Amino acid sequence: MNSAPPAVRSPSWKWWITGLLLLATTINYMDRVTLASASVRVTREFGLNDTQYGNLELAFGWAFAAGSLIFGFLSDRWSVYLLYPAVLAGWSLTGMSTGWTHDYSGLLICRTLLGFFEAGHWPCALKTTFALLSEKDRTMGNSVLQSGASVGAVITPQLMKLLLTDQPGSWRFVFTAVGVTGFLWVMAWLILLRPRDLVLARPVTEVNDSQGLLNILCSRKFWAVALLIVGTQTVWHIYRVWLMKFLQTGRGYEEKAALNFNSLYFIATDIGCICAGLASIQIIRRLGKSPHGARRIVYAAACMLTSLSLVIPFLGKGRLLLSILLLIGAGALALFPCYYSFVQELSPHHVGRLTGLLSMFVWGVTSPLHSLFGMLVDYSKNYDVGLVIAGLAPWIGVIAMATLWKRSAES
Repeated sequence: MNSAPPAVRSPSWKWWITGLLLLATTINYMDRVTLASASVRVTREFGLNDTQYGNLELAFGWAFAAGSLIFGFLSDRWSVYLLYPAVLAGWSLTGMSTGWTHDYSGLLICRTLLGFFEAGHWPCALKTTFALLSEKDRTMGNSVLQSGASVGAVITPQLMKLLLTDQPGSWRFVFTAVGVTGFLWVMAWLILLRPRDLVLARPVTEVNDSQGLLNILCSRKFWAVALLIVGTQTVWHIYRVWLMKFLQTGRGYEEKAALNFNSLYFIATDIGCICAGLASIQIIRRLGKSPHGARRIVYAAACMLTSLSLVIPFLGKGRLLLSILLLIGAGALALFPCYYSFVQELSPHHVGRLTGLLSMFVWGVTSPLHSLFGMLVDYSKNYDVGLVIAGLAPWIGVIAMATLWKRSAES
């Protein structure tokens, strides 16, 4: 009996699936930032200092590094049609378990497992956009994918406001509520896609997998991208993890005001992320730049926004400080779609492996920064210096691309 012919997809179908990836990123970040949104309550309830709170993020980050390596290789070997929902179900269950813990050790274990499973999202998502979108559309598609981080970070503080009460432990139910949404996403994925939708043809002339991957890892381009993501990751995650504490402890904002601004901050990051994709398309069309050249321009422009962190030490509580933070946030997330597209440029056959290896590298390098940041705050009772340094970190990527990735062949 002959198998059924592949279903005919409408031209807009790939963008609907890209929207589904946005939802996956949203859930990923809701699980991730729930702890940050409740950081003051959690540290008070568990009797933690800022160094211990930073260690929770260190555990998350190192587990994310390990998961990135494992799921990066698995996503190139196995079909993401089943791997992706399995990963998402794993982190959703772990996120729910965080709300059931009653000691610091339990928090560490849950945060570690959450980091491990959440790492699988990125290689699976990038394999999906690579399979569905053309080269000129990928920066925009990756912008949509990444913008889910902002959506999740916007929703979570408002969910906190809705569910939090004056009773100790009221933050716990939020973890359960967020986890349930992950299982709803799994159902939607299995309904909307079929395995054949994500199959990429491999050319006969392709070199041996291990040899080709080794050549990429030894190339200057790979290390340009590796240094770029160090700077990108630093500014995004330092602000994601420490913004609530900076606002409440560092500048004296009340919890509700800080939660409201936290949502506004992530709306700004979402706008920056989408604008990065739109700007890339316009630069290609109007200025005649290549996709690679357009990404470089967008990345440098985003770095200029994050560099506004230089004025934070001179600003007290007020509108000007909050406006600067919004601009920094817009620049911070605008960096990511450029990074994802640079990774996809490195090789059409090792997207999952390269994403996983780069994630393992950057999380291993940057995760200890949270412990160092916490130690700095405990010592100096000040968040400003760390935020300034984080805002300048993305320039590492501009320098690396200028010196290690040859411009003549790409722009």
